Amino acid sequence: MLRVGDLQRSIDFYTKVLGMQLLRTSENPEYKYSLAFVGYEGNPAQAEIELTYNWGTDGYEMGTAYGHIALGVPDAYAACDKIKAAGGNVTREAGPVKGGSTVIAFVTDPDGYKIELIQRAEGAAGGGLR
Repeated sequence: MLRVGDLQRSIDFYTKVLGMQLLRTSENPEYKYSLAFVGYEGNPAQAEIELTYNWGTDGYEMGTAYGHIALGVPDAYAACDKIKAAGGNVTREAGPVKGGSTVIAFVTDPDGYKIELIQRAEGAAGGGLR
């Protein structure tokens, strides 16, 4: 779950920039929060991310416990090009991880959360940014 400062802005990022689908939303007026669930290929086949907007809160401190979300992609170089073309923020261009051969990249969502793109090995299954 990620706490976000603007729910629609975050939905737009995860759906339009990262290519996820909006799976469902809910509102809780009594406790003043809204939820949106995003993911790839519809669930339960893949994992999903819960975006939580606490009404009236437009930002959060990142803290030191959060690292990043990791998403498998077939081609990290192409994913970075697609993300940049959609207005996303690539903070580490695609390339081999230090000391290894796995190709990774990093992007940042509108609230500052880091997302690692990991290029899957040839023939590996799974949904990610296409």
